[in-house]
Amino acid sequence: MDIKVSHVCKSFEKKQVIKDISFTIPTGEICCLLGPSGSGKTTMIRLMIGAITPDKGTIQFADVPMPNRNMLKKIGFMPQNDALYDDLSAEDNLHFFGGLYDLNKSQLEKRIDKVLTIVDLTEHRKKLVKNFSGGMKKRLSLAVSIFHQPEVLFLDEPTVGIDPVLRRKIWNQFQQLKKSGTTIIVSTHVMDEVTECDKAALIYNGSLIQYDAVNLLLAKTESGRVEELFFIASRTIGGGDD
Repeated sequence: MDIKVSHVCKSFEKKQVIKDISFTIPTGEICCLLGPSGSGKTTMIRLMIGAITPDKGTIQFADVPMPNRNMLKKIGFMPQNDALYDDLSAEDNLHFFGGLYDLNKSQLEKRIDKVLTIVDLTEHRKKLVKNFSGGMKKRLSLAVSIFHQPEVLFLDEPTVGIDPVLRRKIWNQFQQLKKSGTTIIVSTHVMDEVTECDKAALIYNGSLIQYDAVNLLLAKTESGRVEELFFIASRTIGGGDD
């Protein structure tokens, strides 16, 4: 299910935060929305999942214009801030969120076991979330977002504030999800994470400054580092807001 963004614009209180952005994400790839904090990445994700509507332009999943309620069952979303119940265990959180889907008791239990295994939290399933570390909460949030086996998964700054070892483990999990056929859109301001992705949309001050396969983007630089493309853009474009 390709995702096509065409000439999308969005303003808040007369301030334009997304400026005529267009790109297409092929099915089954990991696409990075890369840019510094305040560049418009979160707004772009909210537009793509249909949480807000563009002022101009269109967003389509295959041939379906967004927003569309029927597409929600095909979309997974992991927000930047963990949306979990601290006074429930990991297992009970998954029971709650899993109950939103049309699964019988046996299917629900099997899926809980599966996602806990994927995010390596099986031994902590009975622990209250308030006693989880930040990294464990990130992994449980990921489990919630993939519970219904979405075709498309959106991840908003999923590795912010976690240590490098856990970051490596989480990216390994993303790669496994990709192998299962999931299309993944991940926003990040961590520049070296671009190498984990197939394609990257470089967003700066609400504008798309580059979009291409990651190896082709890096080939445009002298240093082999994607930051160089942002330095070039910063000479002509000012700062922005998410």
